[in-house]
Amino acid sequence: MTQGGLYDLLVVGGGINGAGIARDAAGRGLSVLLCEQDDLASHTSSASTKLIHGGLRYLEYGEFKLVRKALQEREVLLHAAPHIMWPLRFVMPHMPNLRPAWMIRAGLFLYDHLARRELLPGSRGIDMRRHPAGAPLVDSIRRGFVYSDGWVDDARLVALNALDAHEHGATIRTRTRLVGAERVSGEWRATLADEAGHTTEVRARSIANAAGPWVGDLLKGALGSTRTRHSVRLVKGSHIVTKRLFDHDHAYIFQNPDKRIIFAIPYEGDYTLIGTTDIEYGGDAAKVEISADEIQYLCDSINRYFKHHIGPADVCWTYSGVRPLLEDESAENASAVTRDYLLELDAPANDAPLLSVFGGKITTFRKLAEEAVDKLADALKTPARTWTEGAPLPGGDLADANFGRFLDEFRRDAPWLPADLAHRYARAYGTRASRVIGAARSTEELGEEFAPNLFEAELRYLRGNEWATRAEDVLWRRSKLGLHIGRDSLADVSRRLDRWFASAGSTAPPSRATARLHSP
Repeated sequence: MTQGGLYDLLVVGGGINGAGIARDAAGRGLSVLLCEQDDLASHTSSASTKLIHGGLRYLEYGEFKLVRKALQEREVLLHAAPHIMWPLRFVMPHMPNLRPAWMIRAGLFLYDHLARRELLPGSRGIDMRRHPAGAPLVDSIRRGFVYSDGWVDDARLVALNALDAHEHGATIRTRTRLVGAERVSGEWRATLADEAGHTTEVRARSIANAAGPWVGDLLKGALGSTRTRHSVRLVKGSHIVTKRLFDHDHAYIFQNPDKRIIFAIPYEGDYTLIGTTDIEYGGDAAKVEISADEIQYLCDSINRYFKHHIGPADVCWTYSGVRPLLEDESAENASAVTRDYLLELDAPANDAPLLSVFGGKITTFRKLAEEAVDKLADALKTPARTWTEGAPLPGGDLADANFGRFLDEFRRDAPWLPADLAHRYARAYGTRASRVIGAARSTEELGEEFAPNLFEAELRYLRGNEWATRAEDVLWRRSKLGLHIGRDSLADVSRRLDRWFASAGSTAPPSRATARLHSP
């Protein structure tokens, strides 16, 4: 066991809330250590529907405050990272037997006006017989509505928050779990363990428990049976991916007879993303998988609307995640459980504070982080000015948030890059795409090609800057290249990548926070 210094804040959990808290705190000048038991965004935060949205359906449950907050954050985030987030138009076909048209129009009016919009156009009614989005749908659907929300690459959003935290001085330790922690002489003494079982003791003035589905387990176990007034309700959300079901660039939002909402979204160019389910979950959050019934449910939901029917055999890929929603005993079903969050601060007099995060949604992560650090800074008596609202994420400093203009400039600067590769680099890394290609002036100079358009230069960047240590980190979280490789080649590509990481050494980016630690 080695001894560490004294941090202002130990963040437990490398999902979107933990990474967001670490970024906010580090940017305020606090010394921060974040530990994550697996890879960044390994669980809930890479298993979302990939939307930055207010949550139109939450209006039906009276969640006006949450929707307004999410709509305000939607605009903030679209400005902060226009390379990994962008506006998306949604088509809602009207089914008179499910919700009357007046109710939908009223809901969309509220959705348009609950918060100011700068980037997104408002809603309107459409004739499905004339709009391109009507062509794939059954002929009985004659009218509908269109409105705006946003798309996000959820796993990259987490990685960029962690990277920004690191560049503001935070230490990020992936595949490192919290074994135990106790309050000693006004501070936390925490034991961390890496994959090999090697332990490190660190000291921290405060802890943020952002463990998502494990927030309650941490309070009952590693954090010494800390008492809490709140809990989370685990709800499984599953998605399927099929070959592209339509040619236009709009997404669909479908109403089901059971009042659930299903999205069908253009995905990765050649595919359609369909989801999600909302099912109570009582199993191991680390081993969640889609069931055959869920696959059939999502196929049936699509077949209710599309002329071309799909079945389980058409599914190319699936993913599932467990959402740790704030327990709401008044909600009779999983779909009605609030997506809002609650921050619980345990701050005994003259002792180290503990903040636990219950619930939340990806759209409101920045606001959650800001409020969390406000509470912690106040408890630590180290107030600091908020800063993230107008700050771009790494790579997001595009002039006027104009991705198209940036892509044109990037392609002019690197005309030798194939068009599809240039587009992928620009989307994934924004203004930092030039760091990925480095001094290369041809694809040959990018190094070995492990799969179509996956070169060694990108692996070196992800290993050295984004804590990637193995094939799955690259293929399924830092990118979705695994979907494009094909089942026959995927296992071989994964083995080659794992061998590359093993030979290169899986070292994380060097810490910049050491000099700012408090003296023992």
